[in-house]
Amino acid sequence: MSELTLTVMRLGFLAVLWLFVIVAVQVIRSDLFGTRVTQRAARRAEGQRPQQRQSPPRQQGGRRGGGRNAPSKLVVTEGSLTGTTVALQGQTITLGRAHDSTIVLDDDYASSRHARIYPDRDGQWIVEDLGSTNGTYLDRTRLTTPTPIQPGAPIRIGKTVIELRK
Repeated sequence: MSELTLTVMRLGFLAVLWLFVIVAVQVIRSDLFGTRVTQRAARRAEGQRPQQRQSPPRQQGGRRGGGRNAPSKLVVTEGSLTGTTVALQGQTITLGRAHDSTIVLDDDYASSRHARIYPDRDGQWIVEDLGSTNGTYLDRTRLTTPTPIQPGAPIRIGKTVIELRK
């Protein structure tokens, strides 16, 4: 093997080794410090304004949101986002740590894509766990399948509790 080939292989190995070290440091840094909450709050505030202005989706002959007992908002009752309200306009609401979630949970027990709440064809709201590590609970029962939600029933994701209200 020539001296040039040996030197190129050494430099390539050194580059791969440094790449590994840099990636490991970034992973450790993100685990220790996480992402900035201020950026998430700003994105969440920007993301919620357009959703409240959207026109409701077309209704297909069902009771979708039209009844007196139909919930009109989703309220965070416990956790770091206590008091946060999201208007229910027939759209799917995603919950988790991901920046593009409708409600961004700053909770160590929440997954990136933790759960979603969506309306079915009969106007009933359904909560579904999206394969989270720590689970989603509806009235102290861990969800394994998509489950209808009654207004006022607590949905627990880690330290955060959410309720549908009229």
